[in-house]
Amino acid sequence: MSAEQEESIGAGPWSGPWPRDAHGALPEHLDPELLSAGDRRNVMDRYRYWRHDAVVADLDTRRHGFHVAIENWGHDFNIGSVVRTANAFNAAAAHIVGRRRWNRRGAMVTDRYLHEQHHPDVAHLLAWSREHELPVLGIDNVPGSIPIEGYALPRDCVLLFGQEGPGLSAEAVDGCADVLAISQYGSTRSLNAGAAAAIVMYHWALRHAGRLTP
Repeated sequence: MSAEQEESIGAGPWSGPWPRDAHGALPEHLDPELLSAGDRRNVMDRYRYWRHDAVVADLDTRRHGFHVAIENWGHDFNIGSVVRTANAFNAAAAHIVGRRRWNRRGAMVTDRYLHEQHHPDVAHLLAWSREHELPVLGIDNVPGSIPIEGYALPRDCVLLFGQEGPGLSAEAVDGCADVLAISQYGSTRSLNAGAAAAIVMYHWALRHAGRLTP
């Protein structure tokens, strides 16, 4: 990306007098450095010039009930895309199963606004889910999977995605309350993991999330 392209993203330095609260002070949620230098972050316009912790705190007031979990055995570059979508749908948290380090490039820094948890293996994730009384729903087109189109996704749950290519591990499939599949109509064997995650989260939102008022 060129310098000119970077300058066109987001908002430049605040124009005119800075905002003030009823006491004449800068509102606590605003960041003076961003007001001075401009805000080029990948955030919605309503969060322009907000401090990072203020954005997270505001999102925390309306987190959704679903968690997103991703198996990370091979440093799959699609994990970043899944996490970015989890941010877009304001998931309760993103859970990384397997290797702690994951390919963050596709997340476009959106992971900074999500709560992230690590689980060394599938058994640890399943134990955590039982403790919090959250059913784990796998997403994969394995034999015996249930079409997601007719499935009533619960408000509170863990949506578990496998790696690009191999999909969910056998241990993950065995540990899920149900495994759901997205119906396909072409010739490809499977959907890209990032695309599948977006479809499933949107399916959850259609059932449980109302339209956000600006």
